[in-house]
Amino acid sequence: MTAGTPHVLDNPALASLTGPHARFAEKRGRVLRYPVDVSPWLALPDAPDAGDWADLAALAGPGAEVPLTAYAGQLPEGWEITFHVEGVQLVDDGLTTAPDPEAVRLGPADVPEILDLIERTRPGPFLPRTIEMGTYLGIRRGGALVAMAGERLHPPGWTEISAVCTDAAVRGQGLATRLVLAVAHGIRERGETPFLHTGAKNTGAIRLYESLGFRLRRTTAFLAARVPERLPEAVS
Repeated sequence: MTAGTPHVLDNPALASLTGPHARFAEKRGRVLRYPVDVSPWLALPDAPDAGDWADLAALAGPGAEVPLTAYAGQLPEGWEITFHVEGVQLVDDGLTTAPDPEAVRLGPADVPEILDLIERTRPGPFLPRTIEMGTYLGIRRGGALVAMAGERLHPPGWTEISAVCTDAAVRGQGLATRLVLAVAHGIRERGETPFLHTGAKNTGAIRLYESLGFRLRRTTAFLAARVPERLPEAVS
């Protein structure tokens, strides 16, 4: 990669939707997004112009709230930031990965139970078809799903680990760590590199990930903005 060339992880949704996840891409102009029941992630070009913002507005609809994760530029007139949380991106820098004998692969039939666990633990968005984005592994106790982790964004050569969560009744047993390493093992087996995102204030999680062998690559931000109800008239 030459100096000044963006890294695929700088705009991972764009790299995913123009690469391994192209089958999901809904497109208008240069703006891409996942179907709304798969993931809230959408992708703007690295340097969006007025036409791109107009395409995003048309794709989302007037008054809609859209995620702008990792976007660091100015919003056009009339757009309003509705959510802003600082985040970090970490990459594999020496993980000791291993499959987990207790982990089971989760599929579409498990989605109702997954959504229930997500609701109780709040690791981040998980929608009815998120399971289609990659491999999701879970651990059951007494037949009930109590912990899970899986794959989300998929830029070329990389796979994001996401939806890491553990039921409160079994926390402190290392289940999340085991699942992260098991998911990472599958990613490595494909010749790809694991990465993940978390909140910058989630210092406990950051310390844990760094102790496992993740390295801080960059700071980022999780943003959402509201599309104006009425857009400015285009200049002919």
